[in-house]
Amino acid sequence: MNIIIVGAGEIGRHLATSLSRESHSISVIESDPDLASDLEQSIDAKIVGSDGTSVEALVEANVGECGLFLALTSSNTANLVSSSIAKKMGVEQVVCRVHPSLQREEWLFDFKGTFGVDHLFSSERLAAIELAKFIRNPESLTVEEIARGRIELQQVRVDPKSDAVGRTLADLKAPERTRIAMLTRGSDHLVPTAESRIEAGDVVTIFGEPRKLKSLAERLQKKKDDRESLRVVIFGGGEYGFSLAQMLESYHCKVRIFEQDEAICRGLVDRLSNTTVIHADATVVAELQEEQIDGVDFFVATSSSDEDNVMTCLQAHTLGAKTCLTLIHRADYAEAISSSGRHFGIQAAVSPRDATRREIERFITSDRFHLVKQMPGAEILEMRVRKGSLAAGHMVKEVDWPQGCVLVGLLHAIHADVPGPDDVLQAGDHIYAVVSPKARKAFVKLLA
Repeated sequence: MNIIIVGAGEIGRHLATSLSRESHSISVIESDPDLASDLEQSIDAKIVGSDGTSVEALVEANVGECGLFLALTSSNTANLVSSSIAKKMGVEQVVCRVHPSLQREEWLFDFKGTFGVDHLFSSERLAAIELAKFIRNPESLTVEEIARGRIELQQVRVDPKSDAVGRTLADLKAPERTRIAMLTRGSDHLVPTAESRIEAGDVVTIFGEPRKLKSLAERLQKKKDDRESLRVVIFGGGEYGFSLAQMLESYHCKVRIFEQDEAICRGLVDRLSNTTVIHADATVVAELQEEQIDGVDFFVATSSSDEDNVMTCLQAHTLGAKTCLTLIHRADYAEAISSSGRHFGIQAAVSPRDATRREIERFITSDRFHLVKQMPGAEILEMRVRKGSLAAGHMVKEVDWPQGCVLVGLLHAIHADVPGPDDVLQAGDHIYAVVSPKARKAFVKLLA
């Protein structure tokens, strides 16, 4: 695939290096001459030393043959402008990195439609989501997010005492705008119909807005969430720590943030409503002891220093923190710590670069859909409703969906939800569906 990457910073360089090893044709546009020269010596790619918003630079990078455009600089303005120009010059798939503060404003303004961007993401938010999964859903086997984070996927095991056992999906009466999209029974994997029956021990894949999904998960697991609030301590009040705290505030957590910078502390107090902000240096053992770290459920290190993150987790573990999680900016270090960190108290290490790579990998395809997630016996696909397609202009219940296909998300402009039977599918909407291999061709045909 012909791929253009704008920006050779931490994220861009990591992606360029990874993709060039996979026999893709890579062009990198980087305005910093030192970064451009260094990259030219280290990877097999065309390096253009220029500004990504320059039309001349885009032409030099062969934008006319580009199948995927990735704007990955640290500037919102540069990324949005270069993405918009690339789209106007005929690139079909345009992916744009933005600051998480801009992504949080998507519900107020349609950045994607305005700038012609197919996908907006924040590497900070992706990393925070990865960390939050360990905390928010400790009983779930798997947790993912789709449709701009508005819809969550969880996998839960059905308890023998659940009232769902023996019922068909039609009889279950799950909460509105939630969906059971996959049943795994031993080695068998099934995309269910309304007449499929739930049995004890099934692993069930469910979708919905996180708050609604919680009640369905509790019902299937026969577990009422009456435990005490989880105590979570975050080291570092930068964008990673703030994004994580914001995600956890309404999820049965008592959150404290350690931040050494007084100005950042003031900003956190203004923006967070249910988090305690502590102006202190968490790398100092005495500060951790004074704030009673012993016995906290989760200690999460999210500072900009990998060394401080690891060492502070070790200190917190020694003082009695039950579970430690850490952010590691170097992907190779994160892999090493994730594989062996449990021996010294770190349950998992999350790399923003790795989280970004996984996010972008689903766009590297010549198919008319995006592969969001591969699952045993099925896959989650994202596809745009094309103008003139069989489904466009019809309500969900009016479309003859193939057996082995369950709709789990509908993204219309800035709004996302699990689709209901009366929702009208409009050209330009994005549909998310769990689709079996046999149903894929028929599903694509309906929307293409």
